[in-house]
Amino acid sequence: MNRPTPAIVTQTAVRPMPRLALLLFCAAYVLPGFLGREPWKVDDLSSFGIMRELALGQGDWWSPGVLGLAPDEPGWLPYWLGAIAIRALPFLDPATASRLPFIGLLGLSLAATWYAIYHLARLPVAQPVAFAFGGEANPRDYARAMADAGLLALIACLGLAQLSHETTPELGRLAFGALLLLAMARLARGGPPWGAVVMALLSLLALLLSGMGWPAVVLYTGWLGVLTLHRAKAKRQDAIWVRRPSSDLLAALLLALVLIALAWQHGWLQAPQAPAAGKDWGSFARLLLWFTWPAWPLVLWTLWRWRHQLSSLHIALPLWAAVAGLLNSAWSDQSDRALLLALPALAVLAAFALPTLRRSAAALIDWFTLLFFSFCALVIWVIWFAMQTGVPSKPAANVAKLAPGFSAEFSPGLFLVAALATVAWLGLVAWRVGRHRQAIWKSLVLPASGATLCWLLLMTLWLPVLDFGRSYGPISRRVALMVPSQACVLVDGLTQSQVAGLQHHGGLDLRLMNTPQTSDCASLIVTPDRQDSLSERVDLTQWAFRGQVRRLNDQRKETLLVYLRVGE
Repeated sequence: MNRPTPAIVTQTAVRPMPRLALLLFCAAYVLPGFLGREPWKVDDLSSFGIMRELALGQGDWWSPGVLGLAPDEPGWLPYWLGAIAIRALPFLDPATASRLPFIGLLGLSLAATWYAIYHLARLPVAQPVAFAFGGEANPRDYARAMADAGLLALIACLGLAQLSHETTPELGRLAFGALLLLAMARLARGGPPWGAVVMALLSLLALLLSGMGWPAVVLYTGWLGVLTLHRAKAKRQDAIWVRRPSSDLLAALLLALVLIALAWQHGWLQAPQAPAAGKDWGSFARLLLWFTWPAWPLVLWTLWRWRHQLSSLHIALPLWAAVAGLLNSAWSDQSDRALLLALPALAVLAAFALPTLRRSAAALIDWFTLLFFSFCALVIWVIWFAMQTGVPSKPAANVAKLAPGFSAEFSPGLFLVAALATVAWLGLVAWRVGRHRQAIWKSLVLPASGATLCWLLLMTLWLPVLDFGRSYGPISRRVALMVPSQACVLVDGLTQSQVAGLQHHGGLDLRLMNTPQTSDCASLIVTPDRQDSLSERVDLTQWAFRGQVRRLNDQRKETLLVYLRVGE
């Protein structure tokens, strides 16, 4: 027997957020971090180096890399998008041009999550209880309000901010994974199926081309299995004897099998590797707690309150994606980056907690969020003021210790943006604590706004020091001053991000050691761990030590040794 839905929602609680306000809010989250900064180490800079090399015609589009070095993150499509943007927009700085497609990918992630929640919330089983005398929420208004809430839950997740603003394949996987979730939500809702089938197959293809591989196949086939079992159950309840999947699901499965076979043939699917031995599960648990905050408490509440409807599609589809994402994160060596794929599904589940959330729990979320993000914003402002004036002295000393050589300069434009964002936060807090009609998405306004505020403050007030500390610009420009101009430079033992930094910031023509056409190179750059064995690869009588360049905190792994050619 089907139990009634636990959602009890009135029409007054489902007024949607103003569309213009929602769009401006998303823009305030998406744009900071993409505009006005240098490529950061390690993955962001490595990916940019690959895109730059492809755009210059120096790399293989089917085997992207930097100087032949394979990328740390496999994938093709995200690198292609960045390279095409660099080529199509030669009047822009290459780093800025490469980020434009990724701005679109983050926007696609947010939009696809919104529409996925909207379609799932329109399912009859997800609708709130009908009142005896009317007044319950209208289905369309309820779905829109739930989608607004889920979008806010996604933006509020702390782990989304940095990784979603990097030009790496993970952002492509996030966007195409959210798009695949939307396709499955459309298939679950019914209606004209072929548009959803095409969307699902294109999303799967994009995930495979983004290097996701087997997790994408598991995610896709699992979703099709959930839909097939649900339809078979519905037919049994309707006493239909001939039970078989609908034509749309059968077509989606068969075409996906063909696509997976082609992917296997072309090497897009690699056998999954066993997780690293001795994984720190305590650290992984802490990662889950902060990375998915504040979604995970709401997800747990959803699973409890909707426990009798776990097989319903509006819970089963995002639950499968969340479980698959968590397992993939636990399996991966880069757990935080792999966990990014689970955030849209967790946002969907978090949204369905709100129709059943008690007022006391909502108030607790508000007060915790208010205190936490207000404190974080205050710390950001205090440290910025210390960087500008030297007062308070202790934060200024800490910045000087962490970023030796950094000289702060006042930027009126960045200050104005940060000040306006802070004033908007104060106004939003005043609105939230005031007496207004209750809206279903109201409990997530402060978490999402607080996360957006702190991210925007970091990308304005702290942007100069972050650029100084997280880019290879300072060390690359210092190296460029030590080597002869207009001559190629040999490199040995450098990482992909170091190579990309020297190429982009230093403007150096780099060549790998022991590759053709290196006899005319006038300088050599090596890492300390390759210095002892350097004599095995080159004749040291032809090279003189020029000096070493250290990076910020003087770590050995961030030190480069420079040699100059002195003769035969």
